[in-house]
Amino acid sequence: DEAGKGPAADEKDDDHRRLAEEARLGYQCRHYDENDARFAMPYEWKHCVGMKVGETYEVHWPHSAAGACGTTNQYQTPFYDGVFCNLDMDTLVTLGAQDIANNVGVQAQVFTIVNDETYYYPDLMRGMVVDGAMGSDIAYYTGSTTGTSRDNTICSQYSPITWQVDRKCHVVSASSFDKMCADMKAQRDDMSDDLYAHGSRELVADEWAADNGKLL
Repeated sequence: DEAGKGPAADEKDDDHRRLAEEARLGYQCRHYDENDARFAMPYEWKHCVGMKVGETYEVHWPHSAAGACGTTNQYQTPFYDGVFCNLDMDTLVTLGAQDIANNVGVQAQVFTIVNDETYYYPDLMRGMVVDGAMGSDIAYYTGSTTGTSRDNTICSQYSPITWQVDRKCHVVSASSFDKMCADMKAQRDDMSDDLYAHGSRELVADEWAADNGKLL
């Protein structure tokens, strides 16, 4: 949220905080403590690219009845390929907004990275972590695809999409993320474009936000 912080919190460009050189940094969790070695000790990344201990990252897991879930082609980059891969173009162009909302959804969870194996989770590739407080407080609503190419002027053509978002920030080990990146490398499709953090979308203006949010 607005009070969150991380190692890049002081790097500003026109009030848009940035992570690395190109990725727009969004809101951060409140876990970061610059005096705690777990948030500052460098990690030797073997698979993920350009990531930092102490930073906040949001992970998205798309799900689709029109995709290839449960097959060797389930995970693809860009994710549009995966969620619509079972539809031919003639069918795809006929989809209405409700058809997309009924068939495509995204789970999302937010993590602060620590260099501490106490917080290791071995299978972030598969989906949202549901363990104790993790994955227990969920908000769900209709939204769209995200990223810096969308803002309050340019909307996504892939909407509405059903979102289920963990409302809490969690701590996870750097090795958990590196394992996820290793798993992405092992997929049939080339997922190299998802091995690094993508920029955060500009916060959606109230006038464009859905009014159907609920707690699960």
